[in-house]
Amino acid sequence: MSVITINHLRKTYPLGKQDLVAVKDASFSIEQGEFAAISGPSGSGKSTILNMLGLIDIPSAGSININGIDVYKGVNLAEAEVRDSRWASSSDTKRKKRTSIPRSLDKRITGLRRSHLGFIFQTFNLIPVLNVYENIEFPLLLKSKNPNSKSPVDDFSKKQKEEWINYLIEKVGLTEWKDHKATELSGGQRQRVAIARALVTKAPVILADEPTANLDSANSKQILSLMKQLNRDPDLMTTFIFSTHDARIVDMCNHVVHLLDGEITNDELKQGSDVYGEAR
Repeated sequence: MSVITINHLRKTYPLGKQDLVAVKDASFSIEQGEFAAISGPSGSGKSTILNMLGLIDIPSAGSININGIDVYKGVNLAEAEVRDSRWASSSDTKRKKRTSIPRSLDKRITGLRRSHLGFIFQTFNLIPVLNVYENIEFPLLLKSKNPNSKSPVDDFSKKQKEEWINYLIEKVGLTEWKDHKATELSGGQRQRVAIARALVTKAPVILADEPTANLDSANSKQILSLMKQLNRDPDLMTTFIFSTHDARIVDMCNHVVHLLDGEITNDELKQGSDVYGEAR
């Protein structure tokens, strides 16, 4: 079953009087349970695709389907685009700008980000004043009346939520550190908190942007080993998608989308290694 499918995805950015085409007509599907990577050199468009999969950037054309939901259904991307974080009609020569994207679309993508997607950032993005438990719990506090944003964990009792958070803390090996604040943790420990936070809403897809960029080799090996274990955990059934140029992460993945200059050069299915940096 495909958890994410993109078709003819395209993204352009304004560059002076011209447009820079960052992604050109990209199409691929990611199946449930895959350990996948979008890989390529700097400037290849991998982070742009990951941002569009994460519903942070809106495509200039094409479609994104997440767990059977057509994200931009009813939105004519060929006649509209986002410039400088504002929505503008390309049919208007004066390019009159609205202060935000259409409200219905904003509600849809905000809800999907909470219910279907988890994010792991290379800079961790933890809240310094919160401890480990509170950082992991935080996404569960961001409730919404939008039905698209409903997470399975929202129906848990208070006790069940506490048990679930503690289960994740144990899974990432931070039980003894649960009361420590982010500033009291090492880089590897902070990334473990970020992983647990991404999993806490039981989102089916976790997006990771260069998750080892700020870690040394030893911590990178531990973090990728942990992610592989979580990927195979039948209680989680989590799909991981990385944006990376790290060949050792690519080697661990069983699905790799190779990019160059915004175009897909190879959509590769293979057997992934179990160990980060393992020679095969």
